[in-house]
Amino acid sequence: QVQLLESGGGLVQAGASLTLSCAASGGTFNTYVVGWFRQAPGKEREFVSDITWNGLNREFADSVKGRFTMSRDNTQNTAYLQMNSLKLEDTAVYYCAVGPWLSRDPKLYDYWGRGTQVTVSS
Repeated sequence: QVQLLESGGGLVQAGASLTLSCAASGGTFNTYVVGWFRQAPGKEREFVSDITWNGLNREFADSVKGRFTMSRDNTQNTAYLQMNSLKLEDTAVYYCAVGPWLSRDPKLYDYWGRGTQVTVSS
């Protein structure tokens, strides 16, 4: 079983940047795809980004493309989501997850963190 812990969320003004971290333990982290998802009040959980085990292939939702980027450090069992030019609509709980393949479908991910809150104010 892989345990995931997100950190780095907080309250920021629109236009600011935040970097979220996802620290893994209890499994072979470096064999997994890592994905980031978010869920805002009253909305379904939505895909944000994912990255392959070697970091060479990445995907981004259209809503964050050009503003967010993903990376990972397998020596530290940690993945990152760098968020720039944050907008009000980025406000959500952000979750990291791991799974076997690149996918925008949360059902294909095997293990999830508890989430970290990101709030963007005007």
